[in-house]
Amino acid sequence: MIDPVLLAILKGRLEQIADEMDATLFRSAFNPIIAEAHDASHGIYDAKTGDTLVQGKSGLPIFVGVMAFAVKAVIEKAAKNGGPKDGDVWIFNDPYAGGTHLSDFRLVRPLFRNGEVFCYLASVGHWHDVGGNVPGNYNPVATESFQEGMLIPPVKLFDRGELRQDVIDILSSNSRLPNSLFGDLNGQINALDLGVKRMNELLSDYGDETVSGALGELKARAAKLMRAEIDKLPQGTVSAEDYLDNDGIVDEPLTIALDLTIENGRMVMDFSRSSLACAGPVNISRATTIAACYVALKHVFGDVPANAGVLEPVDFVIPEDSLLSVVAPKPVGGYTETILRLIDVVFQAIAKIAPERSNGCAYGTINALSLAGYRGTDKKRWVMFSFFGGGHGGHPEGDGLNHGNAPISTATIPPLEILEAAYPVMFTQWALRPDSGGPGKSRGGLGAIYELELLEENADVFLFGERGRFAPKGVAGGGDSVLNSFSYEQADGEHQPPMASKMVGIKLKRGQKVRLETPGGGGYGPASEREPAKIERDIALGYVTREAADRDYGHGLKKDAAA
Repeated sequence: MIDPVLLAILKGRLEQIADEMDATLFRSAFNPIIAEAHDASHGIYDAKTGDTLVQGKSGLPIFVGVMAFAVKAVIEKAAKNGGPKDGDVWIFNDPYAGGTHLSDFRLVRPLFRNGEVFCYLASVGHWHDVGGNVPGNYNPVATESFQEGMLIPPVKLFDRGELRQDVIDILSSNSRLPNSLFGDLNGQINALDLGVKRMNELLSDYGDETVSGALGELKARAAKLMRAEIDKLPQGTVSAEDYLDNDGIVDEPLTIALDLTIENGRMVMDFSRSSLACAGPVNISRATTIAACYVALKHVFGDVPANAGVLEPVDFVIPEDSLLSVVAPKPVGGYTETILRLIDVVFQAIAKIAPERSNGCAYGTINALSLAGYRGTDKKRWVMFSFFGGGHGGHPEGDGLNHGNAPISTATIPPLEILEAAYPVMFTQWALRPDSGGPGKSRGGLGAIYELELLEENADVFLFGERGRFAPKGVAGGGDSVLNSFSYEQADGEHQPPMASKMVGIKLKRGQKVRLETPGGGGYGPASEREPAKIERDIALGYVTREAADRDYGHGLKKDAAA
């Protein structure tokens, strides 16, 4: 048994290494989605299984979860070719081999000690453009992954420390923004270099055997704590369902259904009632499904350490023909929308057996918006890709967060100043959306209104969103929030997408605008139990209009009764 004080010190040192890798990439990336929004992550992984050992606190948790499958894919690939060598670095974005979607490029590097692999270090970041039919790569009408971007299987970027320039040339030639790609790639390389340096320093300070023992103990403790937390839940099965608007191809809803069973210290997450694989790009791989559940469970069981031990007492049932377990070449570009719905159904299911641990659903869509065109007299290519925020769900301790980012991540929404400085657009509105949070004892957080005007002569616009047909749900008696809304100007007036939340091929001219009104979060607890003082405060701050307060809380009746 390792000394608990030493274990705490080593845990802090290991987490600091991952955090420093995160910071290195954030400070050096060319792409605002990484540099400003922090759409990236780093972690330390098991030498034999690829299991997550340590994750950074600043990157995307969904990346850390799915990267375990990515590292395993590299281990298997290396084993077929004589095993890994010191100085090797693999690069790939294959969404079916431990990936998410084609925009997310992974670098995996073994750390050698005394001729043996001690662990793997991994970096993943969302690159600005990786080819495909749509600039920015969120193609809502893709029917196969070839229409979403270039697909790179695990290949060596460095072979025994020697950079393979031919690989970089292939990557650069398939991007509309090769300079951005080059900068992000080098940022990831530098992050891994720093991780190797810091790990070697740690191992030299404490010894390989001691650090290895600490990593094993941290994983075992996470598994033990998770089993103990599961044991506190009532035995039995509960069910939850939620829906995606459509797949971008067929305008019919898709079901994400969970049957959650608690029995004998184990949890079974059965997704058998979910929709079959679909034609459009809201499919995800089995690895991504498991990673999303990992993130959801970490929200529910916040005190359990973040490593692979979390999933040891959890079993998954995910049919092979489900949209939650697809293989190539099914399109997966909109994976973010589907994993957000997975997290929603976990919250809803947990709320039925342990409402004190759950919260209302968050706004449920990243609203991936891309504008692209040619700039100035030299017709230089520009591509603006960004995602946008909304409200988080009310919870047992209070109201949901206003204008937050999606619960799949700790990323931030790119600041409007950065977007305006980088692209020929001007935001004419960036504000909270009144009445957008679901009513409840704890109100859902507010969504936002974003309106931007094109300053260049022409641009093509693409939107990949959700929650245009099915509002985020409240729990424990809380009310639902409002629907997502997108509109765009044309010469004959304002229009909205026929499929509510997805559209390609919008043509904008100078001075025309696009507008997003994002959902808030679902409410928590009955609206009748909300304190009148909080309702008055919401009205005074403009969060809730008096009309909505009268409708949702009976505020006018309370006021009359008090008089």
